[in-house]
Amino acid sequence: MFLVCSFMIAAVHQPVMAKEVLHFLNPAATSVIVDATVGTAGHSLQLVPQLIPNGKLIAIDRDCQALEVAQQRLGEFQSVVTMVHGDFRQLSEILKQQGLSQVDGILFDLGMSSFQLDCAERGFSFLKEGPLDMRMDSKQSTTAAALIHKLSAAELHLILRTFGEERFARRIVSRIIQERGQNPIETTTQLAQLISRAVPKSARYQRLHPATRTFQALRMAVNDEGAALQAVLECIPSLLRPKGRLVVISFHSIEDRMVKRALVHGIHAGWWTPLTKKPVRPSAEEVTSNPRARSAKLRAAQRCA
Repeated sequence: MFLVCSFMIAAVHQPVMAKEVLHFLNPAATSVIVDATVGTAGHSLQLVPQLIPNGKLIAIDRDCQALEVAQQRLGEFQSVVTMVHGDFRQLSEILKQQGLSQVDGILFDLGMSSFQLDCAERGFSFLKEGPLDMRMDSKQSTTAAALIHKLSAAELHLILRTFGEERFARRIVSRIIQERGQNPIETTTQLAQLISRAVPKSARYQRLHPATRTFQALRMAVNDEGAALQAVLECIPSLLRPKGRLVVISFHSIEDRMVKRALVHGIHAGWWTPLTKKPVRPSAEEVTSNPRARSAKLRAAQRCA
């Protein structure tokens, strides 16, 4: 039942800036491309027809459930697709396991997929009642609920400020500490309501839901996303062949700044030729048809020869 439901959700998932991804990666029939965050294969479905007959797609994801859906959706292209359950911070090791040292293109789509957000039991969305989980890889032990109950006020404040840039972090953490001393905080809606009560009344009715930044921060902490991105950005230049291309889509300023800094450093070091002078944003038409694309920023660069 889960797989059927998941596939139905994934089938209507819209990949962000798919045309732009194809343009900047510029795959050929002999290219080896890595989709390092394949999710439910939204971008990969656009890429694989360009790789036939002699190319190869390495599709990686931490999320076993999403990977199952991606495998089903890419089934007809299995001759050119290799699915890998793994963390992209181990990209170098993953490529070695595939007998590769360098590839022609690497894609990172750092956003949450509709598949993950729409599955209440995953605990990523404050709009749906579910357990405070937020794990990309269900095999790991630490959940969002565990962080909320085990970390000190100072540690929780640091997470909310660093990964969520939450200006009301102190008020939210104070309310969390008070509440957890009386009742366990176990569900997404329970936490979202707590946050709404903690922030000033003027912040409760803005375009951005008051729980947005806290949920983002907890998700990033649970999955150690910042450290993973930093680690892979440092090794990417050595994993691309001359004229190989990197495309990164980010959805909030923290990740975009990390990508920008890495590319600027690489340009000064002579590793990269920029393909985007400033981040590419989705068109108004795309945002209208897919509102989740509105905060996306795409940066691309080509490895120097």
